[in-house]
Amino acid sequence: MTEHTRWTVQALTHHATMEQLFDSMFLVINLNGEITYIQETLATFLRYDTTIVKGRNIKEFLEQPDQIANLISDSKPCKIISMRDGNGLMRTSECSIYQLEDSIQPCYILSFQHETQEVQLTLLQRFAGSFIRDVNLGVILIDPEFKLVEISDYACKVLGVNRIESIGKILEEVFANIPQEYQLIQRNILEGAVVKNQAISWTNHEQRYELILDSSVLLNYDGQAVGGYVLFKDVSQLRSLEQQVQRNDKLSMIGQIAAGTAHEIRNPLTSIKGFLQLMKRKLHDKGMEKEFSYTELMLSEINRINNLVNDFLLLSKPKKTNYTKIDLSSVIREILPIVNNQAILHDVTVEYQSSLELPPIIADRELLKQLFINICKNGIEAMVPDGGTLSILERIDLEGQLLNVLIQDTGPGIPSFVIDKIFDPFFTTKEEGTGLGLSVCQRIIHDIGGTLRVSSKGFGTIFIVSIPIPQALVQ
Repeated sequence: MTEHTRWTVQALTHHATMEQLFDSMFLVINLNGEITYIQETLATFLRYDTTIVKGRNIKEFLEQPDQIANLISDSKPCKIISMRDGNGLMRTSECSIYQLEDSIQPCYILSFQHETQEVQLTLLQRFAGSFIRDVNLGVILIDPEFKLVEISDYACKVLGVNRIESIGKILEEVFANIPQEYQLIQRNILEGAVVKNQAISWTNHEQRYELILDSSVLLNYDGQAVGGYVLFKDVSQLRSLEQQVQRNDKLSMIGQIAAGTAHEIRNPLTSIKGFLQLMKRKLHDKGMEKEFSYTELMLSEINRINNLVNDFLLLSKPKKTNYTKIDLSSVIREILPIVNNQAILHDVTVEYQSSLELPPIIADRELLKQLFINICKNGIEAMVPDGGTLSILERIDLEGQLLNVLIQDTGPGIPSFVIDKIFDPFFTTKEEGTGLGLSVCQRIIHDIGGTLRVSSKGFGTIFIVSIPIPQALVQ
């Protein structure tokens, strides 16, 4: 930096003095790039409130994050830079930088010329800009060295990355905690590999996304690769709807069979059960313990059949429901003794975190108990034989008007090739399971307008029960 760009603390002792010395718009940054002061005129020009800008890093507003570093190291007194305004448009200006010396808190002053003008964007440039700002579209741009050049805010949200920290890094560094074969973007994109409408699943913390992805290489006029792009859109709701329709078709078929045969099955079972109970008593009285044990086994199997028929009937036509205004926390507290008793048998610890003053919901109390007991039971059984921790967490989503109950275990997790099938009727990984438990749970929650989702990363599973908050009950 040349000598004429340096100022002493005696010359610039107050922001008011700066206003007098600079016949231009300016801002002040510290050595870390954080904005400590911005002139009101400059803030207005960039369409920002001064309170929003102060404290943020200057890199967040630059078209190229390394522009300031280049400006500081450059021997030229001024340089053209581009900044993004509050509407997402790029504005260019001739910028001079001055260093404030002899200060307790050394800093730099960036002075912008008044003739700064808004960049006249072509229609194509505006279209490209709208892609970056689209709240429902993930956009990623990479350079020939596989470094991240730009990433949209929505892509940051879905992928769980920090934009400022990620720009300029090689993508393997950005997603360092993910195995190479599972990374969203592969290096072969720069070799001309094209992906169209690829369906992939991505898990970000507690949320799982179903994405449709497109990617391709960007070529110059000579046909050389100058970068690549990835576009993706979240289709989780559409995918969930398709799966729900398919499951409903299966449940409808099961229901038709169950409705027509349930009574025919129950009548002979009742007779068989009655005679077996008589035989059991006689065999016990005569001391025939071996034969007595056989009757106990047969009666337990008959009870299993009865339970299966009851599940059939619930899937085909739910039993008479009693929808009332209820407190979700009280429902969970009522089932905790049952869950705790089951957990103790398998060396599992149950942790419950409630939320205060949850708004009421409309649901059938007994059916909700059945749902939560079933999911908790599955979580406990997933941790056999080593034991673990079952966590039940209550959360309120005011934006989505939902009450969420997260039921998390510390078991081995659900394999990726299985997770999409667990709600299908008759699909089970248990030796003695019927494959109807989670189907019943989904039917219960679906009937009250809620959703049941699952997320698993291979080291534990989270079931998320979301129940809508009726608008009429919101205070």
